[in-house]
Amino acid sequence: MQQDKKTRDKAIKGVATFLSENTEPISKPEMAKLFKGIFYCFWMSDKPLVQQALASDMAEIVLNFPTAQGSLDFLRGFWEALVREWSGIDRLRIDKYYLLIRRFVNASFKFLARNEWDETLVTEYNSILTSPGGPLCSHDIRLPSSLTYHLADIYVEELNKASTDPFPLPTPLVTLVNPYLDVAAHTPAKLTYQRIQSALIDPLLDALSVAAPPQDEDDEENEGPARKRQKTNAGTYDVLLSNACAVNPRKEDALSRRELKKLLLQRIFAIASDEKTRDASRRKMYAIWKSNADDEDDETPPNATSVFS
Repeated sequence: MQQDKKTRDKAIKGVATFLSENTEPISKPEMAKLFKGIFYCFWMSDKPLVQQALASDMAEIVLNFPTAQGSLDFLRGFWEALVREWSGIDRLRIDKYYLLIRRFVNASFKFLARNEWDETLVTEYNSILTSPGGPLCSHDIRLPSSLTYHLADIYVEELNKASTDPFPLPTPLVTLVNPYLDVAAHTPAKLTYQRIQSALIDPLLDALSVAAPPQDEDDEENEGPARKRQKTNAGTYDVLLSNACAVNPRKEDALSRRELKKLLLQRIFAIASDEKTRDASRRKMYAIWKSNADDEDDETPPNATSVFS
């Protein structure tokens, strides 16, 4: 078993070294072969600490490519392989693949941040997730729902964790969660919509609804239950929301939670208004907007679509 671990470690190190020095694009068939090997290399890892180290090493490859396009191609290969192989993962191995997904999502955010949230790179990254073969393709009925559920559960949480690294520019929050709003708008599966709303949309809006806690807080022993609950909610995604904008950090400064909430609601309203949005989703997304809109806002936000064009 120890020899197997040494062999796997050597293989991953060799792949990482090759990719970090390779400036030539890797063809799609070659990338598929590469990830076939990586997928089953991880499959054979058994002990939790070994799995954690291997998952981190694999995800770290994303950050070591000599070109940004190489990193994106590697991410595309990862998601296509995961979608392709997902149905064959048994219940005894699923947790370690959930861990691998976390590591890759976190590394993806660090990669985009290190490239200063370049609009072209962020757009292609979102496209990798939502295009055929990606884990958030709303039109692919063969896509495993459990994969979409897990991504919704962890996505903003991992973005918040990644934000512990000092990002040079504000995080474009609305742009990054837009793929999930797209899935919510177009999925024919009621449970998928419900999971995205309960695991991602509602918690994010709740966090944006509470003012950030002051630097000097009152002694908790003197606080009532309502105040303590408010502080708990305020701490959700606190690092992320302390330095975030809506769409493009090269054109926007960091925004307050209130401003971010307003722009996220405008995006939800715009997607609900799109003629391609499914009627069932439209009603639910309008309900989200209506229940969260500030009292002083107009009944229908002006220029809701143009804000994000």
